Amino acid sequence: MSLSDEYRDALRDCLHGAGERALARAYELGRRAAGSGIGIVELEMMHDRALRELDAGPPEVAAQFLAESLSPFEMTHRGFQEAVQRLEVANDALARSNAELASANRELEAFSYSVSHDLRAPLRTINAFTQALAEDIAHQLDHTSRDHLRRVLAATARMSDLIDALLELSRVSRSPIDRERTDVSGLAAAAAEELQKREPGRHVEITVAQGLEADADPRLVRILLDNLLGNAWKFTSHKPIARIELGSSEDGVFYVRDDGAGFDMAHVDRLFTPFQRLHPTS
Repeated sequence: MSLSDEYRDALRDCLHGAGERALARAYELGRRAAGSGIGIVELEMMHDRALRELDAGPPEVAAQFLAESLSPFEMTHRGFQEAVQRLEVANDALARSNAELASANRELEAFSYSVSHDLRAPLRTINAFTQALAEDIAHQLDHTSRDHLRRVLAATARMSDLIDALLELSRVSRSPIDRERTDVSGLAAAAAEELQKREPGRHVEITVAQGLEADADPRLVRILLDNLLGNAWKFTSHKPIARIELGSSEDGVFYVRDDGAGFDMAHVDRLFTPFQRLHPTS
C-alpha cells in the first residue's frame, strides 16, 4: 500500500471518530513522509486528494489530522532553527576569541620588541664595562675578584641566550604551520653537523636513521631537532665518548636517545615546559 493510500485510510478513520489512535497514525505518516523526502506542499496535496476521495467529515477534525501529520516537519524545522542559533552563538564566540588572539599577538609583538631593544641595551652595557674592567685592572685583582668578574660575564651571556630563546619562542608561536613532506633524517644530520663543528674537540657518536620522513613544517622540525639534539649534546658533556641516536620505533614514533645525565621521571611533566630546568648549569 502506498503512503498516499495509508494516509487516506487513516484520515477516514479519524473522520469517523477513531480519535487519538488516528492522530497518532497521522504523526507516524508525517514522520515517514519527512524521512522519505516528501515535502510539506506534497503532503498537503496528498491530504486534499484524500479529502476529495472521502465523504465529507468535520472540517476541524480533518484540519487537526493534517496538523498532526505536519508536526514532524515543524519539529525538524525547529531543530534546524535551534541548530542555526547555536551556530551563530558559536560563530560569535569564535569571532571574540579571534579578536582576543589578535590582541594577544599584538601585545606579544610589542613585548618582543621591548625585549629585543630595551633589555639588550643595558645588558650590552654591563657586558662591555665588565670586560673593560677585567682588562684594565686584571693585574690588580686577586683570584676571587677575577672569578667575580667572570661570573658577571657568564651571567650576561646566559641572559642574552635567554632573550634569544624568548624571541625565538614568540616567533614560532606566531608563525603559520606549512606542512609538506619533510626529510627528518636530512634535517637531523644537518643539525648534528653544526653541533660537531661548534665543538670539534668532543668525541660524540651521532647516529641518524636513514629515510625518516614526516608530513610537517620543515622549519619547525629543524627547531625541534636543534633543541632535542642540542640537549643531548649538552647533557652528555661529561662523557669521554658520548652517544646520541635519532631513530624510529616499530609504531613509527621518532625518538632522540643519548647516554648522558638523563632526568628523574618524577619530573617528566616539566620536561617540555619552556624555560623549565631539571638540572643545574653544572
